[in-house]
Amino acid sequence: MSKRLSSKYKIDRRLGVNLWGRPKSPFNRRETPPGQHGRRRRKPSDFGVQLMAKQKLKGYYGNIGEKQFRRYYEEAARRRGDTGENLIEELERRLDAVIYRMKMVPTVFSARQFVSHGHIKVNGRRVNIPSFRVKDGDVVEVKEKSRELPLVLEAIGSPERDVPDYVDVNLDKLTGTFVRAPKPADVPYPVQMETNLVIEFYSR
Repeated sequence: MSKRLSSKYKIDRRLGVNLWGRPKSPFNRRETPPGQHGRRRRKPSDFGVQLMAKQKLKGYYGNIGEKQFRRYYEEAARRRGDTGENLIEELERRLDAVIYRMKMVPTVFSARQFVSHGHIKVNGRRVNIPSFRVKDGDVVEVKEKSRELPLVLEAIGSPERDVPDYVDVNLDKLTGTFVRAPKPADVPYPVQMETNLVIEFYSR
């Protein structure tokens, strides 16, 4: 069980957004921060705005820790090109993010658990590391014995999300190919991600 599964809706309210776009999120009905009485939102400082942008992007991908997320930033900054675009690419290449995009699982939280339990193969080999970096052209599939699991059937039958064009998926066979690295505009985030503020936070 994901350690943040029970508190994910509190995260929505704390950040002030329906982070994963789920229709059941209490944020759709109650926009106050978590707590018995709620609290008025104060106008944040510049640092607070940057911190919130970082927390929003990091939180979207589930259980990524701060040290690991900073490593993604450092790798993005080291590479040529726009650091913000590089950061999104690094996050979207995570295996748990890829199977979530392919609609093989219903949530980013279940994606991590699904990979960890050994239900996924990459290029025919079982991979149980959620942070495994998927390359262009890699073929991802659900193990044959796992294709009738309720979690999988729920995901492929859900009308909540569409499959983006940087992955090519056959949901009948539960296989897919990671076609290319996405640009930030290609990623179907339910809320606006401000990668420029995330970069400012880490480059202070």
